[in-house]
Amino acid sequence: MKKFLKNRVYTSLLFVALIFTACQDEYEEVSTEGETETIVSNSATAKLIENTSAQDGSFDNIVDGVSCFAIEFPYTVNVNGLEVTVDSREDLQTIEEILDSVEIDEDILDIIFPITISAADYEEKVINSKEELRALAADCKEGGDDDDIECIDFVYPIDMFTFNINREQTSKVTINSDKELRRFFKSLEGNNLVGIDFPISLKLYDGSETTINSMSELVMTIENAREMCDEDDDNDHNDDDFTKERLDSYLVMCPWLIHEVNRQGVNSTDQYFEYAMNFKEDGTVKAFDREGNAIEGTWSTRLGENRVLLKLEFDSLVDFTLEWFIYEIEHGKIKLYAGEGDRIIMKKHCVEKDPNTLREVLRECSWVIKKVFVDDEEIKRLLGYEFNFEAEGVVTLSNGDVTSTGSWEITMNEQERLVMAITMGDEPGVSFEWPLSDLRDDRLKFEIPGTDYELILQRVCDNNSDDGDVLEIRNIMMGGAWAIASYTIGEEDLTQNYAGYSLDFDVENALGVYEGIATEPFMNGVWRVLRNYEQELRIYLNLGNHELFGELTKPWKLLSLDDNRIEFKCYDAEGILTKIVLEKEQ
Repeated sequence: MKKFLKNRVYTSLLFVALIFTACQDEYEEVSTEGETETIVSNSATAKLIENTSAQDGSFDNIVDGVSCFAIEFPYTVNVNGLEVTVDSREDLQTIEEILDSVEIDEDILDIIFPITISAADYEEKVINSKEELRALAADCKEGGDDDDIECIDFVYPIDMFTFNINREQTSKVTINSDKELRRFFKSLEGNNLVGIDFPISLKLYDGSETTINSMSELVMTIENAREMCDEDDDNDHNDDDFTKERLDSYLVMCPWLIHEVNRQGVNSTDQYFEYAMNFKEDGTVKAFDREGNAIEGTWSTRLGENRVLLKLEFDSLVDFTLEWFIYEIEHGKIKLYAGEGDRIIMKKHCVEKDPNTLREVLRECSWVIKKVFVDDEEIKRLLGYEFNFEAEGVVTLSNGDVTSTGSWEITMNEQERLVMAITMGDEPGVSFEWPLSDLRDDRLKFEIPGTDYELILQRVCDNNSDDGDVLEIRNIMMGGAWAIASYTIGEEDLTQNYAGYSLDFDVENALGVYEGIATEPFMNGVWRVLRNYEQELRIYLNLGNHELFGELTKPWKLLSLDDNRIEFKCYDAEGILTKIVLEKEQ
């Protein structure tokens, strides 16, 4: 039964203090003689609630570099010379992907003004210049010292009440968001009485929820949670909330290959490229050059101001001997930085040495081609084709209609790396000895470092029949013919080129392109819906190298989908955004 009774008049409101420690605020509440507890709208308890509902501006630090305000969507930025329109939080990840796409560079990100920012209390202000933005940023507290509480959140909707001086209810308001909650408190007079319709739920930083039944329980829950997580309120958007402990375990997990070295402004990458670094739990590290010669040293980590630092010491490897702070740690990559002109990039190199392990992984499920480059040429016509590695060295490659058969084996090359050798006479695009460079549960990558040979395979077990999202998308796409309602590359609108054509997504991954009212497709292709190793949904379209429809041959990121409309997007190697909108033909 809810604790608020709508028509009851509360005649006894006795305020008591919740006493914590001498350094903490006091939080007042009404005694439980009445059915509803109330607080004064400018009390310490009310302030705690406001801080929990404050806007966290750290999510867009990649753009504005500060956590006390956020830029309102949409806005436009120039990233390394590429113009990107930011419509949602998802586009911030796109910006990071562009910045990370070229590692040996000086990243440049410029905001196109004017922009509108919103503060912790959701008040908005128009900013017209970089100088104006920097002036506001100078007043921000970084490093988690701001007032907002990010480790716990309210679960909406929440019903709240106000009372007049006579202790009579004056209103009931349903709150549906943090923004509405902050504005609710802002609209009140300083001594208004406010009540909450308990029970309510709060969600912790780890995704778990807890039920709250009283004002005192609410206060204690928020107080206990406020220091339980890293709020990530520093200007380094790219640290991905790692800790010293995580870095220590990450370093010793696998060998690391050097991919870039800059010291004192001098690029020494060619000298150290593909050096291997093996970190041991006892604090020793060995660096191996390309000939296999070992250089011994030591390593240690410590916490600095809002960051983790890695100290490397070698007698003979002076370019590495320095204390570095960690700029980024994600997706098998660590970036070290020690000031202007000093940077190292290392990539994880966990390569399986047992041929039987790779054989078992390959035979476990089907494997779909995500990317294949041969001699600096992308073989687009093979995108979405499916390998099946069978017993007795038999391998098949199929697009759902045509199947090629060849042979495969796992061997070791002269550098003691595992190699997947494929021979398929009628498909030279995959007939090669592919050295394994990355083995994961659901993705395999083969490449020859320093060359333009690369093969990436995505695992597909039982055609993703256990993934409800994948099945739903497939069913919608197979629900009829689809017209290309919009097709844009950057600022260029190419929709008219596809007028009069339609796409038909059929069973067995068959994709047909129809012109006008024709009953037979004038060309065929392949389509697939997969969830990749990063748990993102991807739509693979393959119409080969056709002069018009070949532009659609790529893995697309699903933006939105319903029974009558589908929207995809992707970025090319230069970071140019391509969008396509399909609408079902009636």
